Amino acid sequence: MAGKQNQPIGIELAKRNLITEADINRALEYKRDHPQKKLGDIIYTLKLCDPEKLIEAIGEILDEKAILLQEGNIRINAKEYISLDIMKKNKAIPFDEEAGRVKVCFADTTNKRAVETIRLLLLNKGLVMTKYITFESNIERILSSIEGVGSETINPNSDITALVDSIIKTGMEKRASDIHFEPMQDKIRIRYRIDGKLITAITLENDKQSQIIGRLKAISNMHQEKQESQDGRIILYPDYNIRASSQKNVYGEKFVLRLLKKNTGIKKLFDLGFPNDETLVKKSFDKRNSITIIAAPTGAGKTTTLYSIIDFLNKPELNITTIEEPVEIRIDSLNQVEIDSKTTFSDSLRTVLRQDPDIILVGEIRDKETAEIALQAGQTGHYVLSTIHTIDSIEVVTRLRKMGISDYDISSTLASSVSQRLVRKVCPYCALKRPFNEKEKQIMNNIASKYGETLNFEGKETYDTIGCEKCNNTGFYDRIAIFEILTIDDKIRELIVKGSSSMELRQEALKNGYKPLIVDGIHKVLNGITTLQELNNQLVIY
Repeated sequence: MAGKQNQPIGIELAKRNLITEADINRALEYKRDHPQKKLGDIIYTLKLCDPEKLIEAIGEILDEKAILLQEGNIRINAKEYISLDIMKKNKAIPFDEEAGRVKVCFADTTNKRAVETIRLLLLNKGLVMTKYITFESNIERILSSIEGVGSETINPNSDITALVDSIIKTGMEKRASDIHFEPMQDKIRIRYRIDGKLITAITLENDKQSQIIGRLKAISNMHQEKQESQDGRIILYPDYNIRASSQKNVYGEKFVLRLLKKNTGIKKLFDLGFPNDETLVKKSFDKRNSITIIAAPTGAGKTTTLYSIIDFLNKPELNITTIEEPVEIRIDSLNQVEIDSKTTFSDSLRTVLRQDPDIILVGEIRDKETAEIALQAGQTGHYVLSTIHTIDSIEVVTRLRKMGISDYDISSTLASSVSQRLVRKVCPYCALKRPFNEKEKQIMNNIASKYGETLNFEGKETYDTIGCEKCNNTGFYDRIAIFEILTIDDKIRELIVKGSSSMELRQEALKNGYKPLIVDGIHKVLNGITTLQELNNQLVIY
């Protein structure tokens, strides 16, 4: 992004009161390490100014039409107008058309060769170009999305066997937890879920749909003729267990592959993000005659936390049995039971109780029958670990009540409940360290003071997420859990027996050291592990 302004763009922006002299100095310091980047793009990347006002001012300075180009602004299929190679070479994206006039965004409108190249290409198609300017990083991100994160290793022209194989192997290389094969009206979209977010890998021609679905059914041992929902497994890859699921939609059959890596080992509880306090861990988990329940939505890492707790408690003299659907991590020292279509958690739990267990892991409490047996097991000398779907640790009590469990059974058996969420960690390869700004400090201090916490920002820094090849241009790499722990003490137990509401339980818990998820979250922001924006994405705090 360059221009014809009479003064440097930083000074022009300062004259409009959009940035300060300190902002300019910070941007120039960044530019010393990134000399190829233009100052306007650096100011946008460092979030030194409102992006809408910034691009509008840059447009005025350069005497160009300007737009903060986002995926939502693109109302046409850009590749129908210009090839992807030409878009990448000229850093330009067509994003709208009206009455034969095509709007095209450029990263640099002063690059006359690029502008003229695009203008002539469109003119040869009978179209007139209207040029706009936007930030180069937005152009690059959208082009990456159009191209797909795996397109450099996936060859759409290879035979179907090799094509499906390359899609799956690329997903493994990109650390994907799931691969989505999505039939659409005129294409097949392949997306990877990486660190909890779906990212487009590649789009394929629609005529490959039946062959791709046929291949997926063949390797996952599904019926070829059936178009109803099916489940299967792929065992072709020695390091992975792959669960396959198909479902018919209006354009064909959608497939989702869940990639479960074998022999990944169990993460230590503290490495997951649990407060590094062994006394708290023992108080929360080292129990007998009781049950501990992990509460979180689907995909929030409940099973991983259960295994870490088991790892913490595991001793040679203990008989530990797990009941799961499916067994995701196989461990020699445990007795692991996998339920199938012919059995249920409750059926398996009844049998396990006759196997002289000390600790029982029940993958999920889904119904009253399983809940009753799990609590009975906790009342008869065993320690039970399980999960439940609810929003936080306090609501575990409400959820058990709604299943039909009595207040007496809950109060006498529930030892602790833990709620968690996963947040993305800043990418260590490209994140840019900076001081917390005043708005961030205010938001975090307001949250901390509400729960009796005091934050010290001295020597603490946060990060701007930039994006690079290693993090698939997201700015984040891997995830960590944020936790809240409710320990059921005598006062909480009394309130449960009385049938007290969630609000009453929460008020009492707060008096005795309970801290909600957000408190652990802001401490992880304060320590530079994640960002306030990412925390807000998960918990909506402002």
